[in-house]
Amino acid sequence: MNEFLSAAIAFPAVPFGAALIVVVCFWLLVLAGAAGHDSFDTDLDADAAGVAGVPVSVSVSLAVAISWFISLTGSILVVRSGVTGTARSLLHVVVLAGALLIAWGAVRMLVRRFRRYFPAQPPPSRQDFLGQLCTIRTGSVTADFGQAEVAAADGSTAVVQVRRLERPTASGSGDVEDVFVAGSAGLLYAYDAEGEFFWVSPYDAALDPGPRPLPRTAG
Repeated sequence: MNEFLSAAIAFPAVPFGAALIVVVCFWLLVLAGAAGHDSFDTDLDADAAGVAGVPVSVSVSLAVAISWFISLTGSILVVRSGVTGTARSLLHVVVLAGALLIAWGAVRMLVRRFRRYFPAQPPPSRQDFLGQLCTIRTGSVTADFGQAEVAAADGSTAVVQVRRLERPTASGSGDVEDVFVAGSAGLLYAYDAEGEFFWVSPYDAALDPGPRPLPRTAG
């Protein structure tokens, strides 16, 4: 037991032990709902690292745990070998480098094997906003200008460029009917890829029939 504790608090196992404590605290926060398991997915190029297909936090956690175990085992073996002085220090450096290389190789192998259990999510697209209700954020919307706020499927919001087909007023005076004001609702019904804007039409909740009641049966 003393041999294990001495190796755990000595080089090269101690830096991996500290990283392992951080990993354990992170997953405790995930279990408590204070963090997401994919919190670091945008901070690391997983494709370049060879671990694409699973959350970065999972890959890093596995690498840290495996590195700690290998460095601890290697450190104990170095001590038991009886080597002292500079030779022991060099062997500890070799154990450190070997732990990193073996751990990352093992993680890449595990990722390739279990990648199918983490299906890739398609990247968000502006086409996802089609058919969605939006809230006008400018004083008016014309054929050349307008902005609206729309909610994405994940609950986040985005401000998009919107345009409308201009209709003359009923008086036929040549003026354009203004159907949008700030805060009014609209429906995004088409997207212009060249102009990078949505076509929007007025939306009145009172005109939405909603779900129809089921017919009553004679009983």
